[in-house]
Amino acid sequence: MLDDITELRTFVRIVAAGSLSAAGREMGLALSVVSKRLASLERRTDARLIARSTRRLALTEEGQRLHGHAQRILAEIADAEEALSHGRVEPQGVLRVGAPAALGRMHVGPVCRDLVEAHPRISVELCLSDRMVDLIDEGMDVVVRIGAPKESTLVLRRLADNHRIVVGAPAYLDRRGHPASPRELESHDCIQYRGAGGRWRLLGPGGAAIEVDTASRLRSDNGDVAQDWALAGCGLILKSRIDVQEDLAAGRLLRVLPDWHGDPAPVCALFPSQRQLPTRVRLFLDAMARRLNRGEESTGFAQAVRPTIDT
Repeated sequence: MLDDITELRTFVRIVAAGSLSAAGREMGLALSVVSKRLASLERRTDARLIARSTRRLALTEEGQRLHGHAQRILAEIADAEEALSHGRVEPQGVLRVGAPAALGRMHVGPVCRDLVEAHPRISVELCLSDRMVDLIDEGMDVVVRIGAPKESTLVLRRLADNHRIVVGAPAYLDRRGHPASPRELESHDCIQYRGAGGRWRLLGPGGAAIEVDTASRLRSDNGDVAQDWALAGCGLILKSRIDVQEDLAAGRLLRVLPDWHGDPAPVCALFPSQRQLPTRVRLFLDAMARRLNRGEESTGFAQAVRPTIDT
């Protein structure tokens, strides 16, 4: 059982200092005391946390997982101590956020930057990847995703309504023409990426729904690369409206089949628990919701968005 905060503090300090002896000097402890605390923690977890050699030390896989959890636990304890001693909570600690690449660069990154500027005791680690990040295993505080997961034990907060739309560059559309119906997409070059593969499901007027088999010579597991191809005039792409709104506003992309769009794909935040949520995470969630909904209003995409908490 992990019930000794002193051992966790020592473990985190060892990782930060790079060695047991350096951690001992920083903490004013003998090397033997630091070594005993680490050994006790490894017995409690029944796992080797640090691989040691004569030259350096490195976290094991188990150590990496525990390190992320330990940092969050210690930051929450610091929040509680701050609240008790000063009557308020000054947000602090490391905020670890995961997000898709395009959404991360356009929206999540600026929110993280603003939080760090406004709160000097917060630091941020932002992981941008189009793969499905495992929040628990990878030690994230919160993951922002486009589209709600079908099944999850995590808490979900809907940040903004959204869906995918078909867009293409003016150069491509001048060359190949504008499709007049979803079926005509089958004769076009349609760029594919993870999240929008070869079969596109579109919803239309009166609740109509159609699935279109698209073909492409360009496929990627990265949405940014796929969008760059679309901007270069290589084909049409089915992309999140939030991802392409700036290119639409600038005329770099044009919407195709404006009466048709993909299934709802709201922007959601996932996090482990609503109870004792660190202040830094709450600030991030509120700032993300404000930015995404303000962005929709500025591009004419305003909808009634309810920042709900689902369990």
